[in-house]
Amino acid sequence: MKKLINRIEIPVRFSENDPMGIVWHGNYLRYFEDGRESFGKQYGISYMDYYKNNIMAPIVKISCEYKRSLRFGDTGIIETEYEYTEAAKIIFKYRIFNKDTGELSVTGSSMQVFTDLKGNLIFTHPEFYTRWKLRWGLMAEQ
Repeated sequence: MKKLINRIEIPVRFSENDPMGIVWHGNYLRYFEDGRESFGKQYGISYMDYYKNNIMAPIVKISCEYKRSLRFGDTGIIETEYEYTEAAKIIFKYRIFNKDTGELSVTGSSMQVFTDLKGNLIFTHPEFYTRWKLRWGLMAEQ
């Protein structure tokens, strides 16, 4: 299966640190969000694409494993990888590295499902999502 991976650099800002001088743990979930947005820009599937198609994709599961803290002044590299599934959901895996040392700081994953604009669960791939998967070779023509 073809791998779709996006990488972006993010500076660690002072406001993202806790009193111990390390990135506050909740900010890594924001970094995951930055990764998803960058992935969408690179691969042509943004949050606005969902909205334009009357679809929402709320996160229903997220995990984060902390390995080594980032600190103010560090630059992180967020690696966001699309994980293939036949189910009507979107799964991403994340790895965040310290750019200067190359050390792995965090790993994680997220799962999103499809709903209509009223929040009703959709159990099949929306048409625009199927077209996107076909475009990137993530499924065979049916």
